[in-house]
Amino acid sequence: MVRKLISAIAVLIVVGGAAAWYFLFMPAPVLEAPRVVEIKHGEHLRSIAAALQRNGVVRSGLALSLYARLTGAANRVQPGDYRFTGGETIAQVLGHLVRGESIVITVTIPEGSTVRQIGQRLEEARLVCDWKFVQAARSSPLPEKLGLVPPGVEGYLFPATYRFAPSAAPEEILATLLERFFEQISPQVEERAFQMGLSMRELVTLASMIEKEARLPAERPLIASVFYNRLRLHMPLQSDPTAQYSFDGITGHAAQAVHSGSAFNTYNFAGLPPGPIANPGWASIHAALYPAHTDYLYFVARKDGSHIFSRTLKEHDRAIASLREVNFAGAGDMGMPDTIAAGSRNASK
Repeated sequence: MVRKLISAIAVLIVVGGAAAWYFLFMPAPVLEAPRVVEIKHGEHLRSIAAALQRNGVVRSGLALSLYARLTGAANRVQPGDYRFTGGETIAQVLGHLVRGESIVITVTIPEGSTVRQIGQRLEEARLVCDWKFVQAARSSPLPEKLGLVPPGVEGYLFPATYRFAPSAAPEEILATLLERFFEQISPQVEERAFQMGLSMRELVTLASMIEKEARLPAERPLIASVFYNRLRLHMPLQSDPTAQYSFDGITGHAAQAVHSGSAFNTYNFAGLPPGPIANPGWASIHAALYPAHTDYLYFVARKDGSHIFSRTLKEHDRAIASLREVNFAGAGDMGMPDTIAAGSRNASK
């Protein structure tokens, strides 16, 4: 009887050892098509293991759970979307999860983008539908909690390169962009804005105008100085990008837009528009905080994007006339007329 019991135990040990070796060290079959498994924040290991087994990534979810607990990896699994092709052991699969080797989509938000343009870029990256992102930017609880409504999050979505999981929700993406913006706003920034007599909204609004007007980094402080000089004199800023801006983004041509009745059109009133017209980068925010000291009141763009700055309307008119002559001469060489209308991309007619 004792011999039979010992034999049975030995058989169980051998079988158990063989099963453990099979599940732990034998690679799972190669999958016919890659599988993506999403691991959520705070998801229980048992649920993760079951999903991996269900998708054929591992042979046994129970074996993975036991192995993870024995090796101390159970609490080190990183959330994300993971792509598996099969043919890996439990140790290899768990290694991906612990190292956080999940799928990420990299997307760059250019400086000066509007909310609508950011939504379009996110859709091009196949992250979210543009309209869903715009809807989240306008009506999700987060902007209201941050005191950004009205007019909304325009101006507070910091331009940078981001990495998102393919399953990232519009609200999650929105929160990430907003978080990056507020990381830039140190107590020193707030103090400097106060010294300049600007609220945070006014600072971002001014920076957004600088962003849309400037093409050369060195000119940002000069453009800022023109706006400050005009504000001090209660002169309309007459910035073309504000006339072109609408809630849905930049639309229309400057020559036509200056006659629009938009609330953002600074040809119609003195002072800043009611909110930002784009999402500025740090360089434009810095220029709004530290403008150059000039007595310029006007600027007009050359074809290369640089500007001629003027102190008086007479100087400004001469600058426009000289650019017309240059452009007509260049157009004659190419057989194509290319003129700059009076007031095009300048701070005043």
